[in-house]
Amino acid sequence: MHILLIKLKLQIPNSHSLKDKRRQIKSLKDRLGNRFNASIAEIDALDSWQQAELGVCMISKDKSYLDKQYSLVEALALEYTELELINMSREWL
Repeated sequence: MHILLIKLKLQIPNSHSLKDKRRQIKSLKDRLGNRFNASIAEIDALDSWQQAELGVCMISKDKSYLDKQYSLVEALALEYTELELINMSREWL
């Protein structure tokens, strides 16, 4: 069994309040969760209204499958025009 933790550091330039941030982040979290059947949580910068850090966790018996999913998560995050992907990292648990 392999566990992949992906950390996404995001910039939200058009956000003017925490409410704006939550709306934009919720959209990305819902899409990631539905597309990849992954667990997603906001893990840092909770009170910053123009930055966010998300944690995405996936489990599989096939490590190469998770590597492919990592690339697909990155592509999906880059599709969002209202969010800028600052950094993305992976950690095997």
